Amino acid sequence: MAELDDPLERAVAALKEPVRVDPGLTGRVMSEIDRLARSGARPRGAPSLSGWWRRRWTIQLNPVSGLALAAGLAALVVGVGRLTAPRAVSGPPPSGPNEAAASAQRTQFVLVAPKAASVTVVGDFNDWSLSATPLAREAGDGVWWVTVALPPGRYRYSFVVDGTTWLSDPEAPAVEDEFGRPNSVVTIGGP
Repeated sequence: MAELDDPLERAVAALKEPVRVDPGLTGRVMSEIDRLARSGARPRGAPSLSGWWRRRWTIQLNPVSGLALAAGLAALVVGVGRLTAPRAVSGPPPSGPNEAAASAQRTQFVLVAPKAASVTVVGDFNDWSLSATPLAREAGDGVWWVTVALPPGRYRYSFVVDGTTWLSDPEAPAVEDEFGRPNSVVTIGGP
């Protein structure tokens, strides 16, 4: 027993001894759980989920946290505003629903692409849809065309050949889009 004089060795020896557990403990705990489940009661000290939203909450922020929270909320509002803002189309807005249709001008888009199997025109006027405005061609000549009624304004557009190749109109002025691709520009009406 001389070797157990060290307090650390005594603690290790005590921890190595088997733990005696009351054999009926598991049965008592399980029966209490069953009783509580049948009665719908909560154990003492268990939080109530039904009233958490009625409870009064206090939030404390220091000035730096308050500024960070305000900046985050402002960024969220600006970001959502940019996502939901309508696209701007140049030109004055029509004053009535029939004025836009009455002032629309028929505009023809033409592309010479003899080897193309399909050509569509995409732009501001059709939400850049690949299927909204397909071009037609006369048999064997390779000239693709479509006529679209557009109200006065400035529109960006491109041709899409065979569903994959984007081309600007070689007969129209071009500007770069947000992705660095050249788009053609057509202005309808106005000065």
